Amino acid sequence: MKPGKKVLIVTGGSRGIGSSIATKAAKMGYSVCVNYRKNYKEANQIVEEINSKGGEAISVQADISSIEEVESLFRTVEMELGPLTALVNNAGISGPRSKLSDLAPAEMKHIFEVNLLGYFYCTKEAVKRMSSSFRGQGGAIVNISSQAAEFGGSNLTPYAASKAAINSFTLALSKEVSLEGIRVNAVSPGIIKTDQHDFSDELAFKNIKKEIPIGRLGTPQEVASAVLWLLSDEASYVTGAVLPVAGGR
Repeated sequence: MKPGKKVLIVTGGSRGIGSSIATKAAKMGYSVCVNYRKNYKEANQIVEEINSKGGEAISVQADISSIEEVESLFRTVEMELGPLTALVNNAGISGPRSKLSDLAPAEMKHIFEVNLLGYFYCTKEAVKRMSSSFRGQGGAIVNISSQAAEFGGSNLTPYAASKAAINSFTLALSKEVSLEGIRVNAVSPGIIKTDQHDFSDELAFKNIKKEIPIGRLGTPQEVASAVLWLLSDEASYVTGAVLPVAGGR
C-alpha cells in the first residue's frame, strides 16, 4: 500500500448521491469501493469509468442490513484496496409512501434495519479498522441523513424517524471516538434531483421549489462536494456536525 493512501467505502454507491460521491472521491485521489445491493450494472459502470481515467475502484455487493454481508464487504475492501480511511454511509430506503396506520410491521422493521442498523453495522466495522484503540491510523465517517429528520416526511414517518436517529447517532459516536482519531459527521440533503423523486406533476414541482429559499432543487454533485469536504483535512476541526445541504430550507 502507498503511504498516505486514501481508501473509501461508499454504501449504496451505484446511483444518485452515492455515485456522485464515489466519482468525485476518485477524482480527489481516493481508492473507492462502490457498494451496491442489486444494481450490479450501474456499480460496474462507475468502477469502469473511474479505472479508465487512472483511478482505482472496485464494486462489492452487500446488503448492509446483514451483519455477515457487511463484515464480508469490509474484509474484501481491506484485501483489495488496503486499510480503510473513510466511510460514507449512504445506502438507504424511504419505504412505501403510506400512513403509519396502513404500514405492515415488517415494512416498518425493514426501514430501520437498512437506515439505522445498516449504518451501525458499517460504522462498527469502520471503527474497528480506523480507531487508534485498534491500532488504526484514524479516519473520517460521513452519514447521509435527510431534512426529513427535522421537517418530517409526508406519509414517510418511519423514514423521517430513522434519519432523526442518524443525526443523534452521528453526535453520540463523534464524542465516543473523537480521541481515537476518527471524525464523524453527517450531511442532511434537502430535495435533491435524483430518480428517487417523481417530478412529473408540474404544479407540485413548482410548489416544491417555492418552499426552497434558493429557488431550485439541489444536485447530487452538490451533496457530494459537502461530503468530500467533511472527509478532507480541511474539515479537521469538524466533528459531530449535521450539515444541511438544502438550499436554505
